[in-house]
Amino acid sequence: MSATSATPVSRVDLPVVGMHCAACAVRIEGALGQAPGVSKAAVNFATGRATVEYDPTSTAPPALRDVVRGAGYDAVLPPAGHHAGGVSDAEEAAREADYRRTRLKFAVAAALTLPVAVLGMGGHLVPSLAPVFLFPGRAWVELALATPVLFWAGREFFTGAWAAARHRAADMNTLVAIGTLAAYAYSVVATPAPEWFVVGASTDHVGHGDVTPVGVYYEVAAVIVTLILFGRLLEARARSRTGGAIRALMGLSPKTARVERDGAEVDVPLAEVRVGDVLRVRPGEKVPVDGTVLDGTSAVDESMLTGEPLPVTKAPGDPVIGATVNTTGSFRVTATKVGADTVLQQIVRLVREAQGSKAPIQKLADTVSGYFVPAVLCLAVLTFVAWFNLTPPGSRLTFALLTFVSVLIIACPCALGLATPTAVMVGTGRGAQAGILIKGGEPLEAAGRLTTVVLDKTGTVTEGKPAVTEVVVAGLGEAEVVRFAAAAEQGSEHPLARAVIAAAQGRGLAVPQATAFEAVPGHGLTATVEGRTVLVGNARLLQSRGVAFDATAAERTAAAGRTTLLVAVDGTFAGLLAVSDPVKATSKAAVERLHAMGLQVVLLTGDNRGTAEAVAREVGIDRVLADVLPDGKAAEVKKLRDAGEVVAMVGDGINDAPALAAADVGVAMGTGTDVAIEAADVTLVKGDLSGVAASIELSRATMRTIRQNLFFAFAYNVLGIPVAAGVLYPLTGWLLSPILASAAMALSSVSVVTNALRLGRLDLRRGS
Repeated sequence: MSATSATPVSRVDLPVVGMHCAACAVRIEGALGQAPGVSKAAVNFATGRATVEYDPTSTAPPALRDVVRGAGYDAVLPPAGHHAGGVSDAEEAAREADYRRTRLKFAVAAALTLPVAVLGMGGHLVPSLAPVFLFPGRAWVELALATPVLFWAGREFFTGAWAAARHRAADMNTLVAIGTLAAYAYSVVATPAPEWFVVGASTDHVGHGDVTPVGVYYEVAAVIVTLILFGRLLEARARSRTGGAIRALMGLSPKTARVERDGAEVDVPLAEVRVGDVLRVRPGEKVPVDGTVLDGTSAVDESMLTGEPLPVTKAPGDPVIGATVNTTGSFRVTATKVGADTVLQQIVRLVREAQGSKAPIQKLADTVSGYFVPAVLCLAVLTFVAWFNLTPPGSRLTFALLTFVSVLIIACPCALGLATPTAVMVGTGRGAQAGILIKGGEPLEAAGRLTTVVLDKTGTVTEGKPAVTEVVVAGLGEAEVVRFAAAAEQGSEHPLARAVIAAAQGRGLAVPQATAFEAVPGHGLTATVEGRTVLVGNARLLQSRGVAFDATAAERTAAAGRTTLLVAVDGTFAGLLAVSDPVKATSKAAVERLHAMGLQVVLLTGDNRGTAEAVAREVGIDRVLADVLPDGKAAEVKKLRDAGEVVAMVGDGINDAPALAAADVGVAMGTGTDVAIEAADVTLVKGDLSGVAASIELSRATMRTIRQNLFFAFAYNVLGIPVAAGVLYPLTGWLLSPILASAAMALSSVSVVTNALRLGRLDLRRGS
């Protein structure tokens, strides 16, 4: 049911146990989507999670779990008062228990299948020993060994197929169950009554035309179940590595925190820390939660968050982030954010949501998977009918049965269902490790198609912190010019004033107090410092007071895109300070890398054209859009899109949020405002422009992997199904064994996951 805009909406992630193919995910998604109170449901086969948005007044997680169970699967509920770690622990425990059950079933199945395979195939593999394997009662021994393999080890195939049938659907379990049951039922009838079947020229199920005297195929059914169980083990192990990024992030948090309680410091579980608690962080320990330094100083290693190797000095009043590492000193912290509100848990949430999302390219695979299994069932039946009618009476049933089973088994759509989500999962996880938080499969895909990157100037290309970059003196020394200017600026709240004061502090100058401070709007200010009259401002201020100054120097600094502050003392020009927003050290290299990737780079700013063009020249940007008001930035992005460009907008401020939302891909600097980060599709934790090129390279690599996976999955089925149906037999006499078909099916799924795992080794520093 649809939720209206006034309806409260809650969201829950339910780890699902028991999914084995994309059709399973489609069925669960459909069941949840039709449940009362649910406004949106999405099930991701690769992550094994169902993400549900629902009306909490109409339903709740336990009811949603019942819906999943009704579809023939199970779901893990978040524990009471859950946090991200608790959910992950419960999910991990459930998956580990499922893995152990599958491993036990495989071990038992393998032990029972080996003698069945030897008895059933030994005579064909070693013809000279054929009489040894044709002892009386051989078929009964095979029946005794194969039955527990099918109906105990392979029970989930039959229960899953029955659950699908009850919902008038079909999935991988349907194919396996029908295929193995057909071979088993044929053999069960042939064991006590072989005379019911005409024995003659037949087809050996190892792949060669031959004559077989006994038409039982217990080994086919048993080996198929065993191989598919083995494939699931390999697939589960490989897929568990795709979630390594989440587990690595979760593992960064310490398990306990040292909290001040009743005048004493005690170690408590991290989940018991509350906002306002005072915590002690000793040398070598991790900061437990986000907070503010209360007292003490230290250097904190924030590389887990920013990637920067150098520790950052922290003093009273400075913020600290949970899971960063205290290196030297000891300090106390007041907790400001705990549990799911910490920066680390927000990153985990973003990555998990991204991994659970679907890229648009996956729609093709989902659509195909929805029709695939019914189509395969029809094709298998047609194959059976065709060969039953075309082959000689003496071998028609055997031949038709083997091709029927082979088509069913080789066509299981596991590889197709895993092709896209595993790549998205590994790609977004790799991005998180590099400080690139991508909000989903859609922006991940769109980033690979970008043609233009639009950069905001302040705080994106530049540091966003004005600084004095040059001092020109005339009559007084440099230190005196800076000292007088800083003293006069102490009464101002203007960002330029803070830059001048910082310049004095950086030079170790003692700044005297000023009196008679007066701001002159649009011109500058005047003040009395140590009994002397000081003017600090633009040319108009000095001209209005009749002070002559060096116009050439002022024009030169202005032409370089710097703001010029002229300083006069007692009516005499003393010098000037050039203030600019320094370009980030990595900006030039980042722009060069974007150009090397074939992208157009545009500088979009509300600053004046002279300053904008100076910054553009410094970093190598060839197109500048200056003097653009905040509400005009989104319009400029739209113009580029209307011209056919696929646009990324990179910014950090509140004024950038509309443009970030208007772009094909919005990229926010992690050092920017919450509004900008919320509006963006990609967040660069380090606030470094090099992350833009890295995120585009990551997108391109992920899309290459997805295309490779989809090609392999489609090609596997396009080539495998006809071979299994026997189209090569009239030309070559070769027929695909159901046993080989099951091995190929398992291998296809594992190979798709393994190919996706290569993204985890992508070097995003070089973009290669």
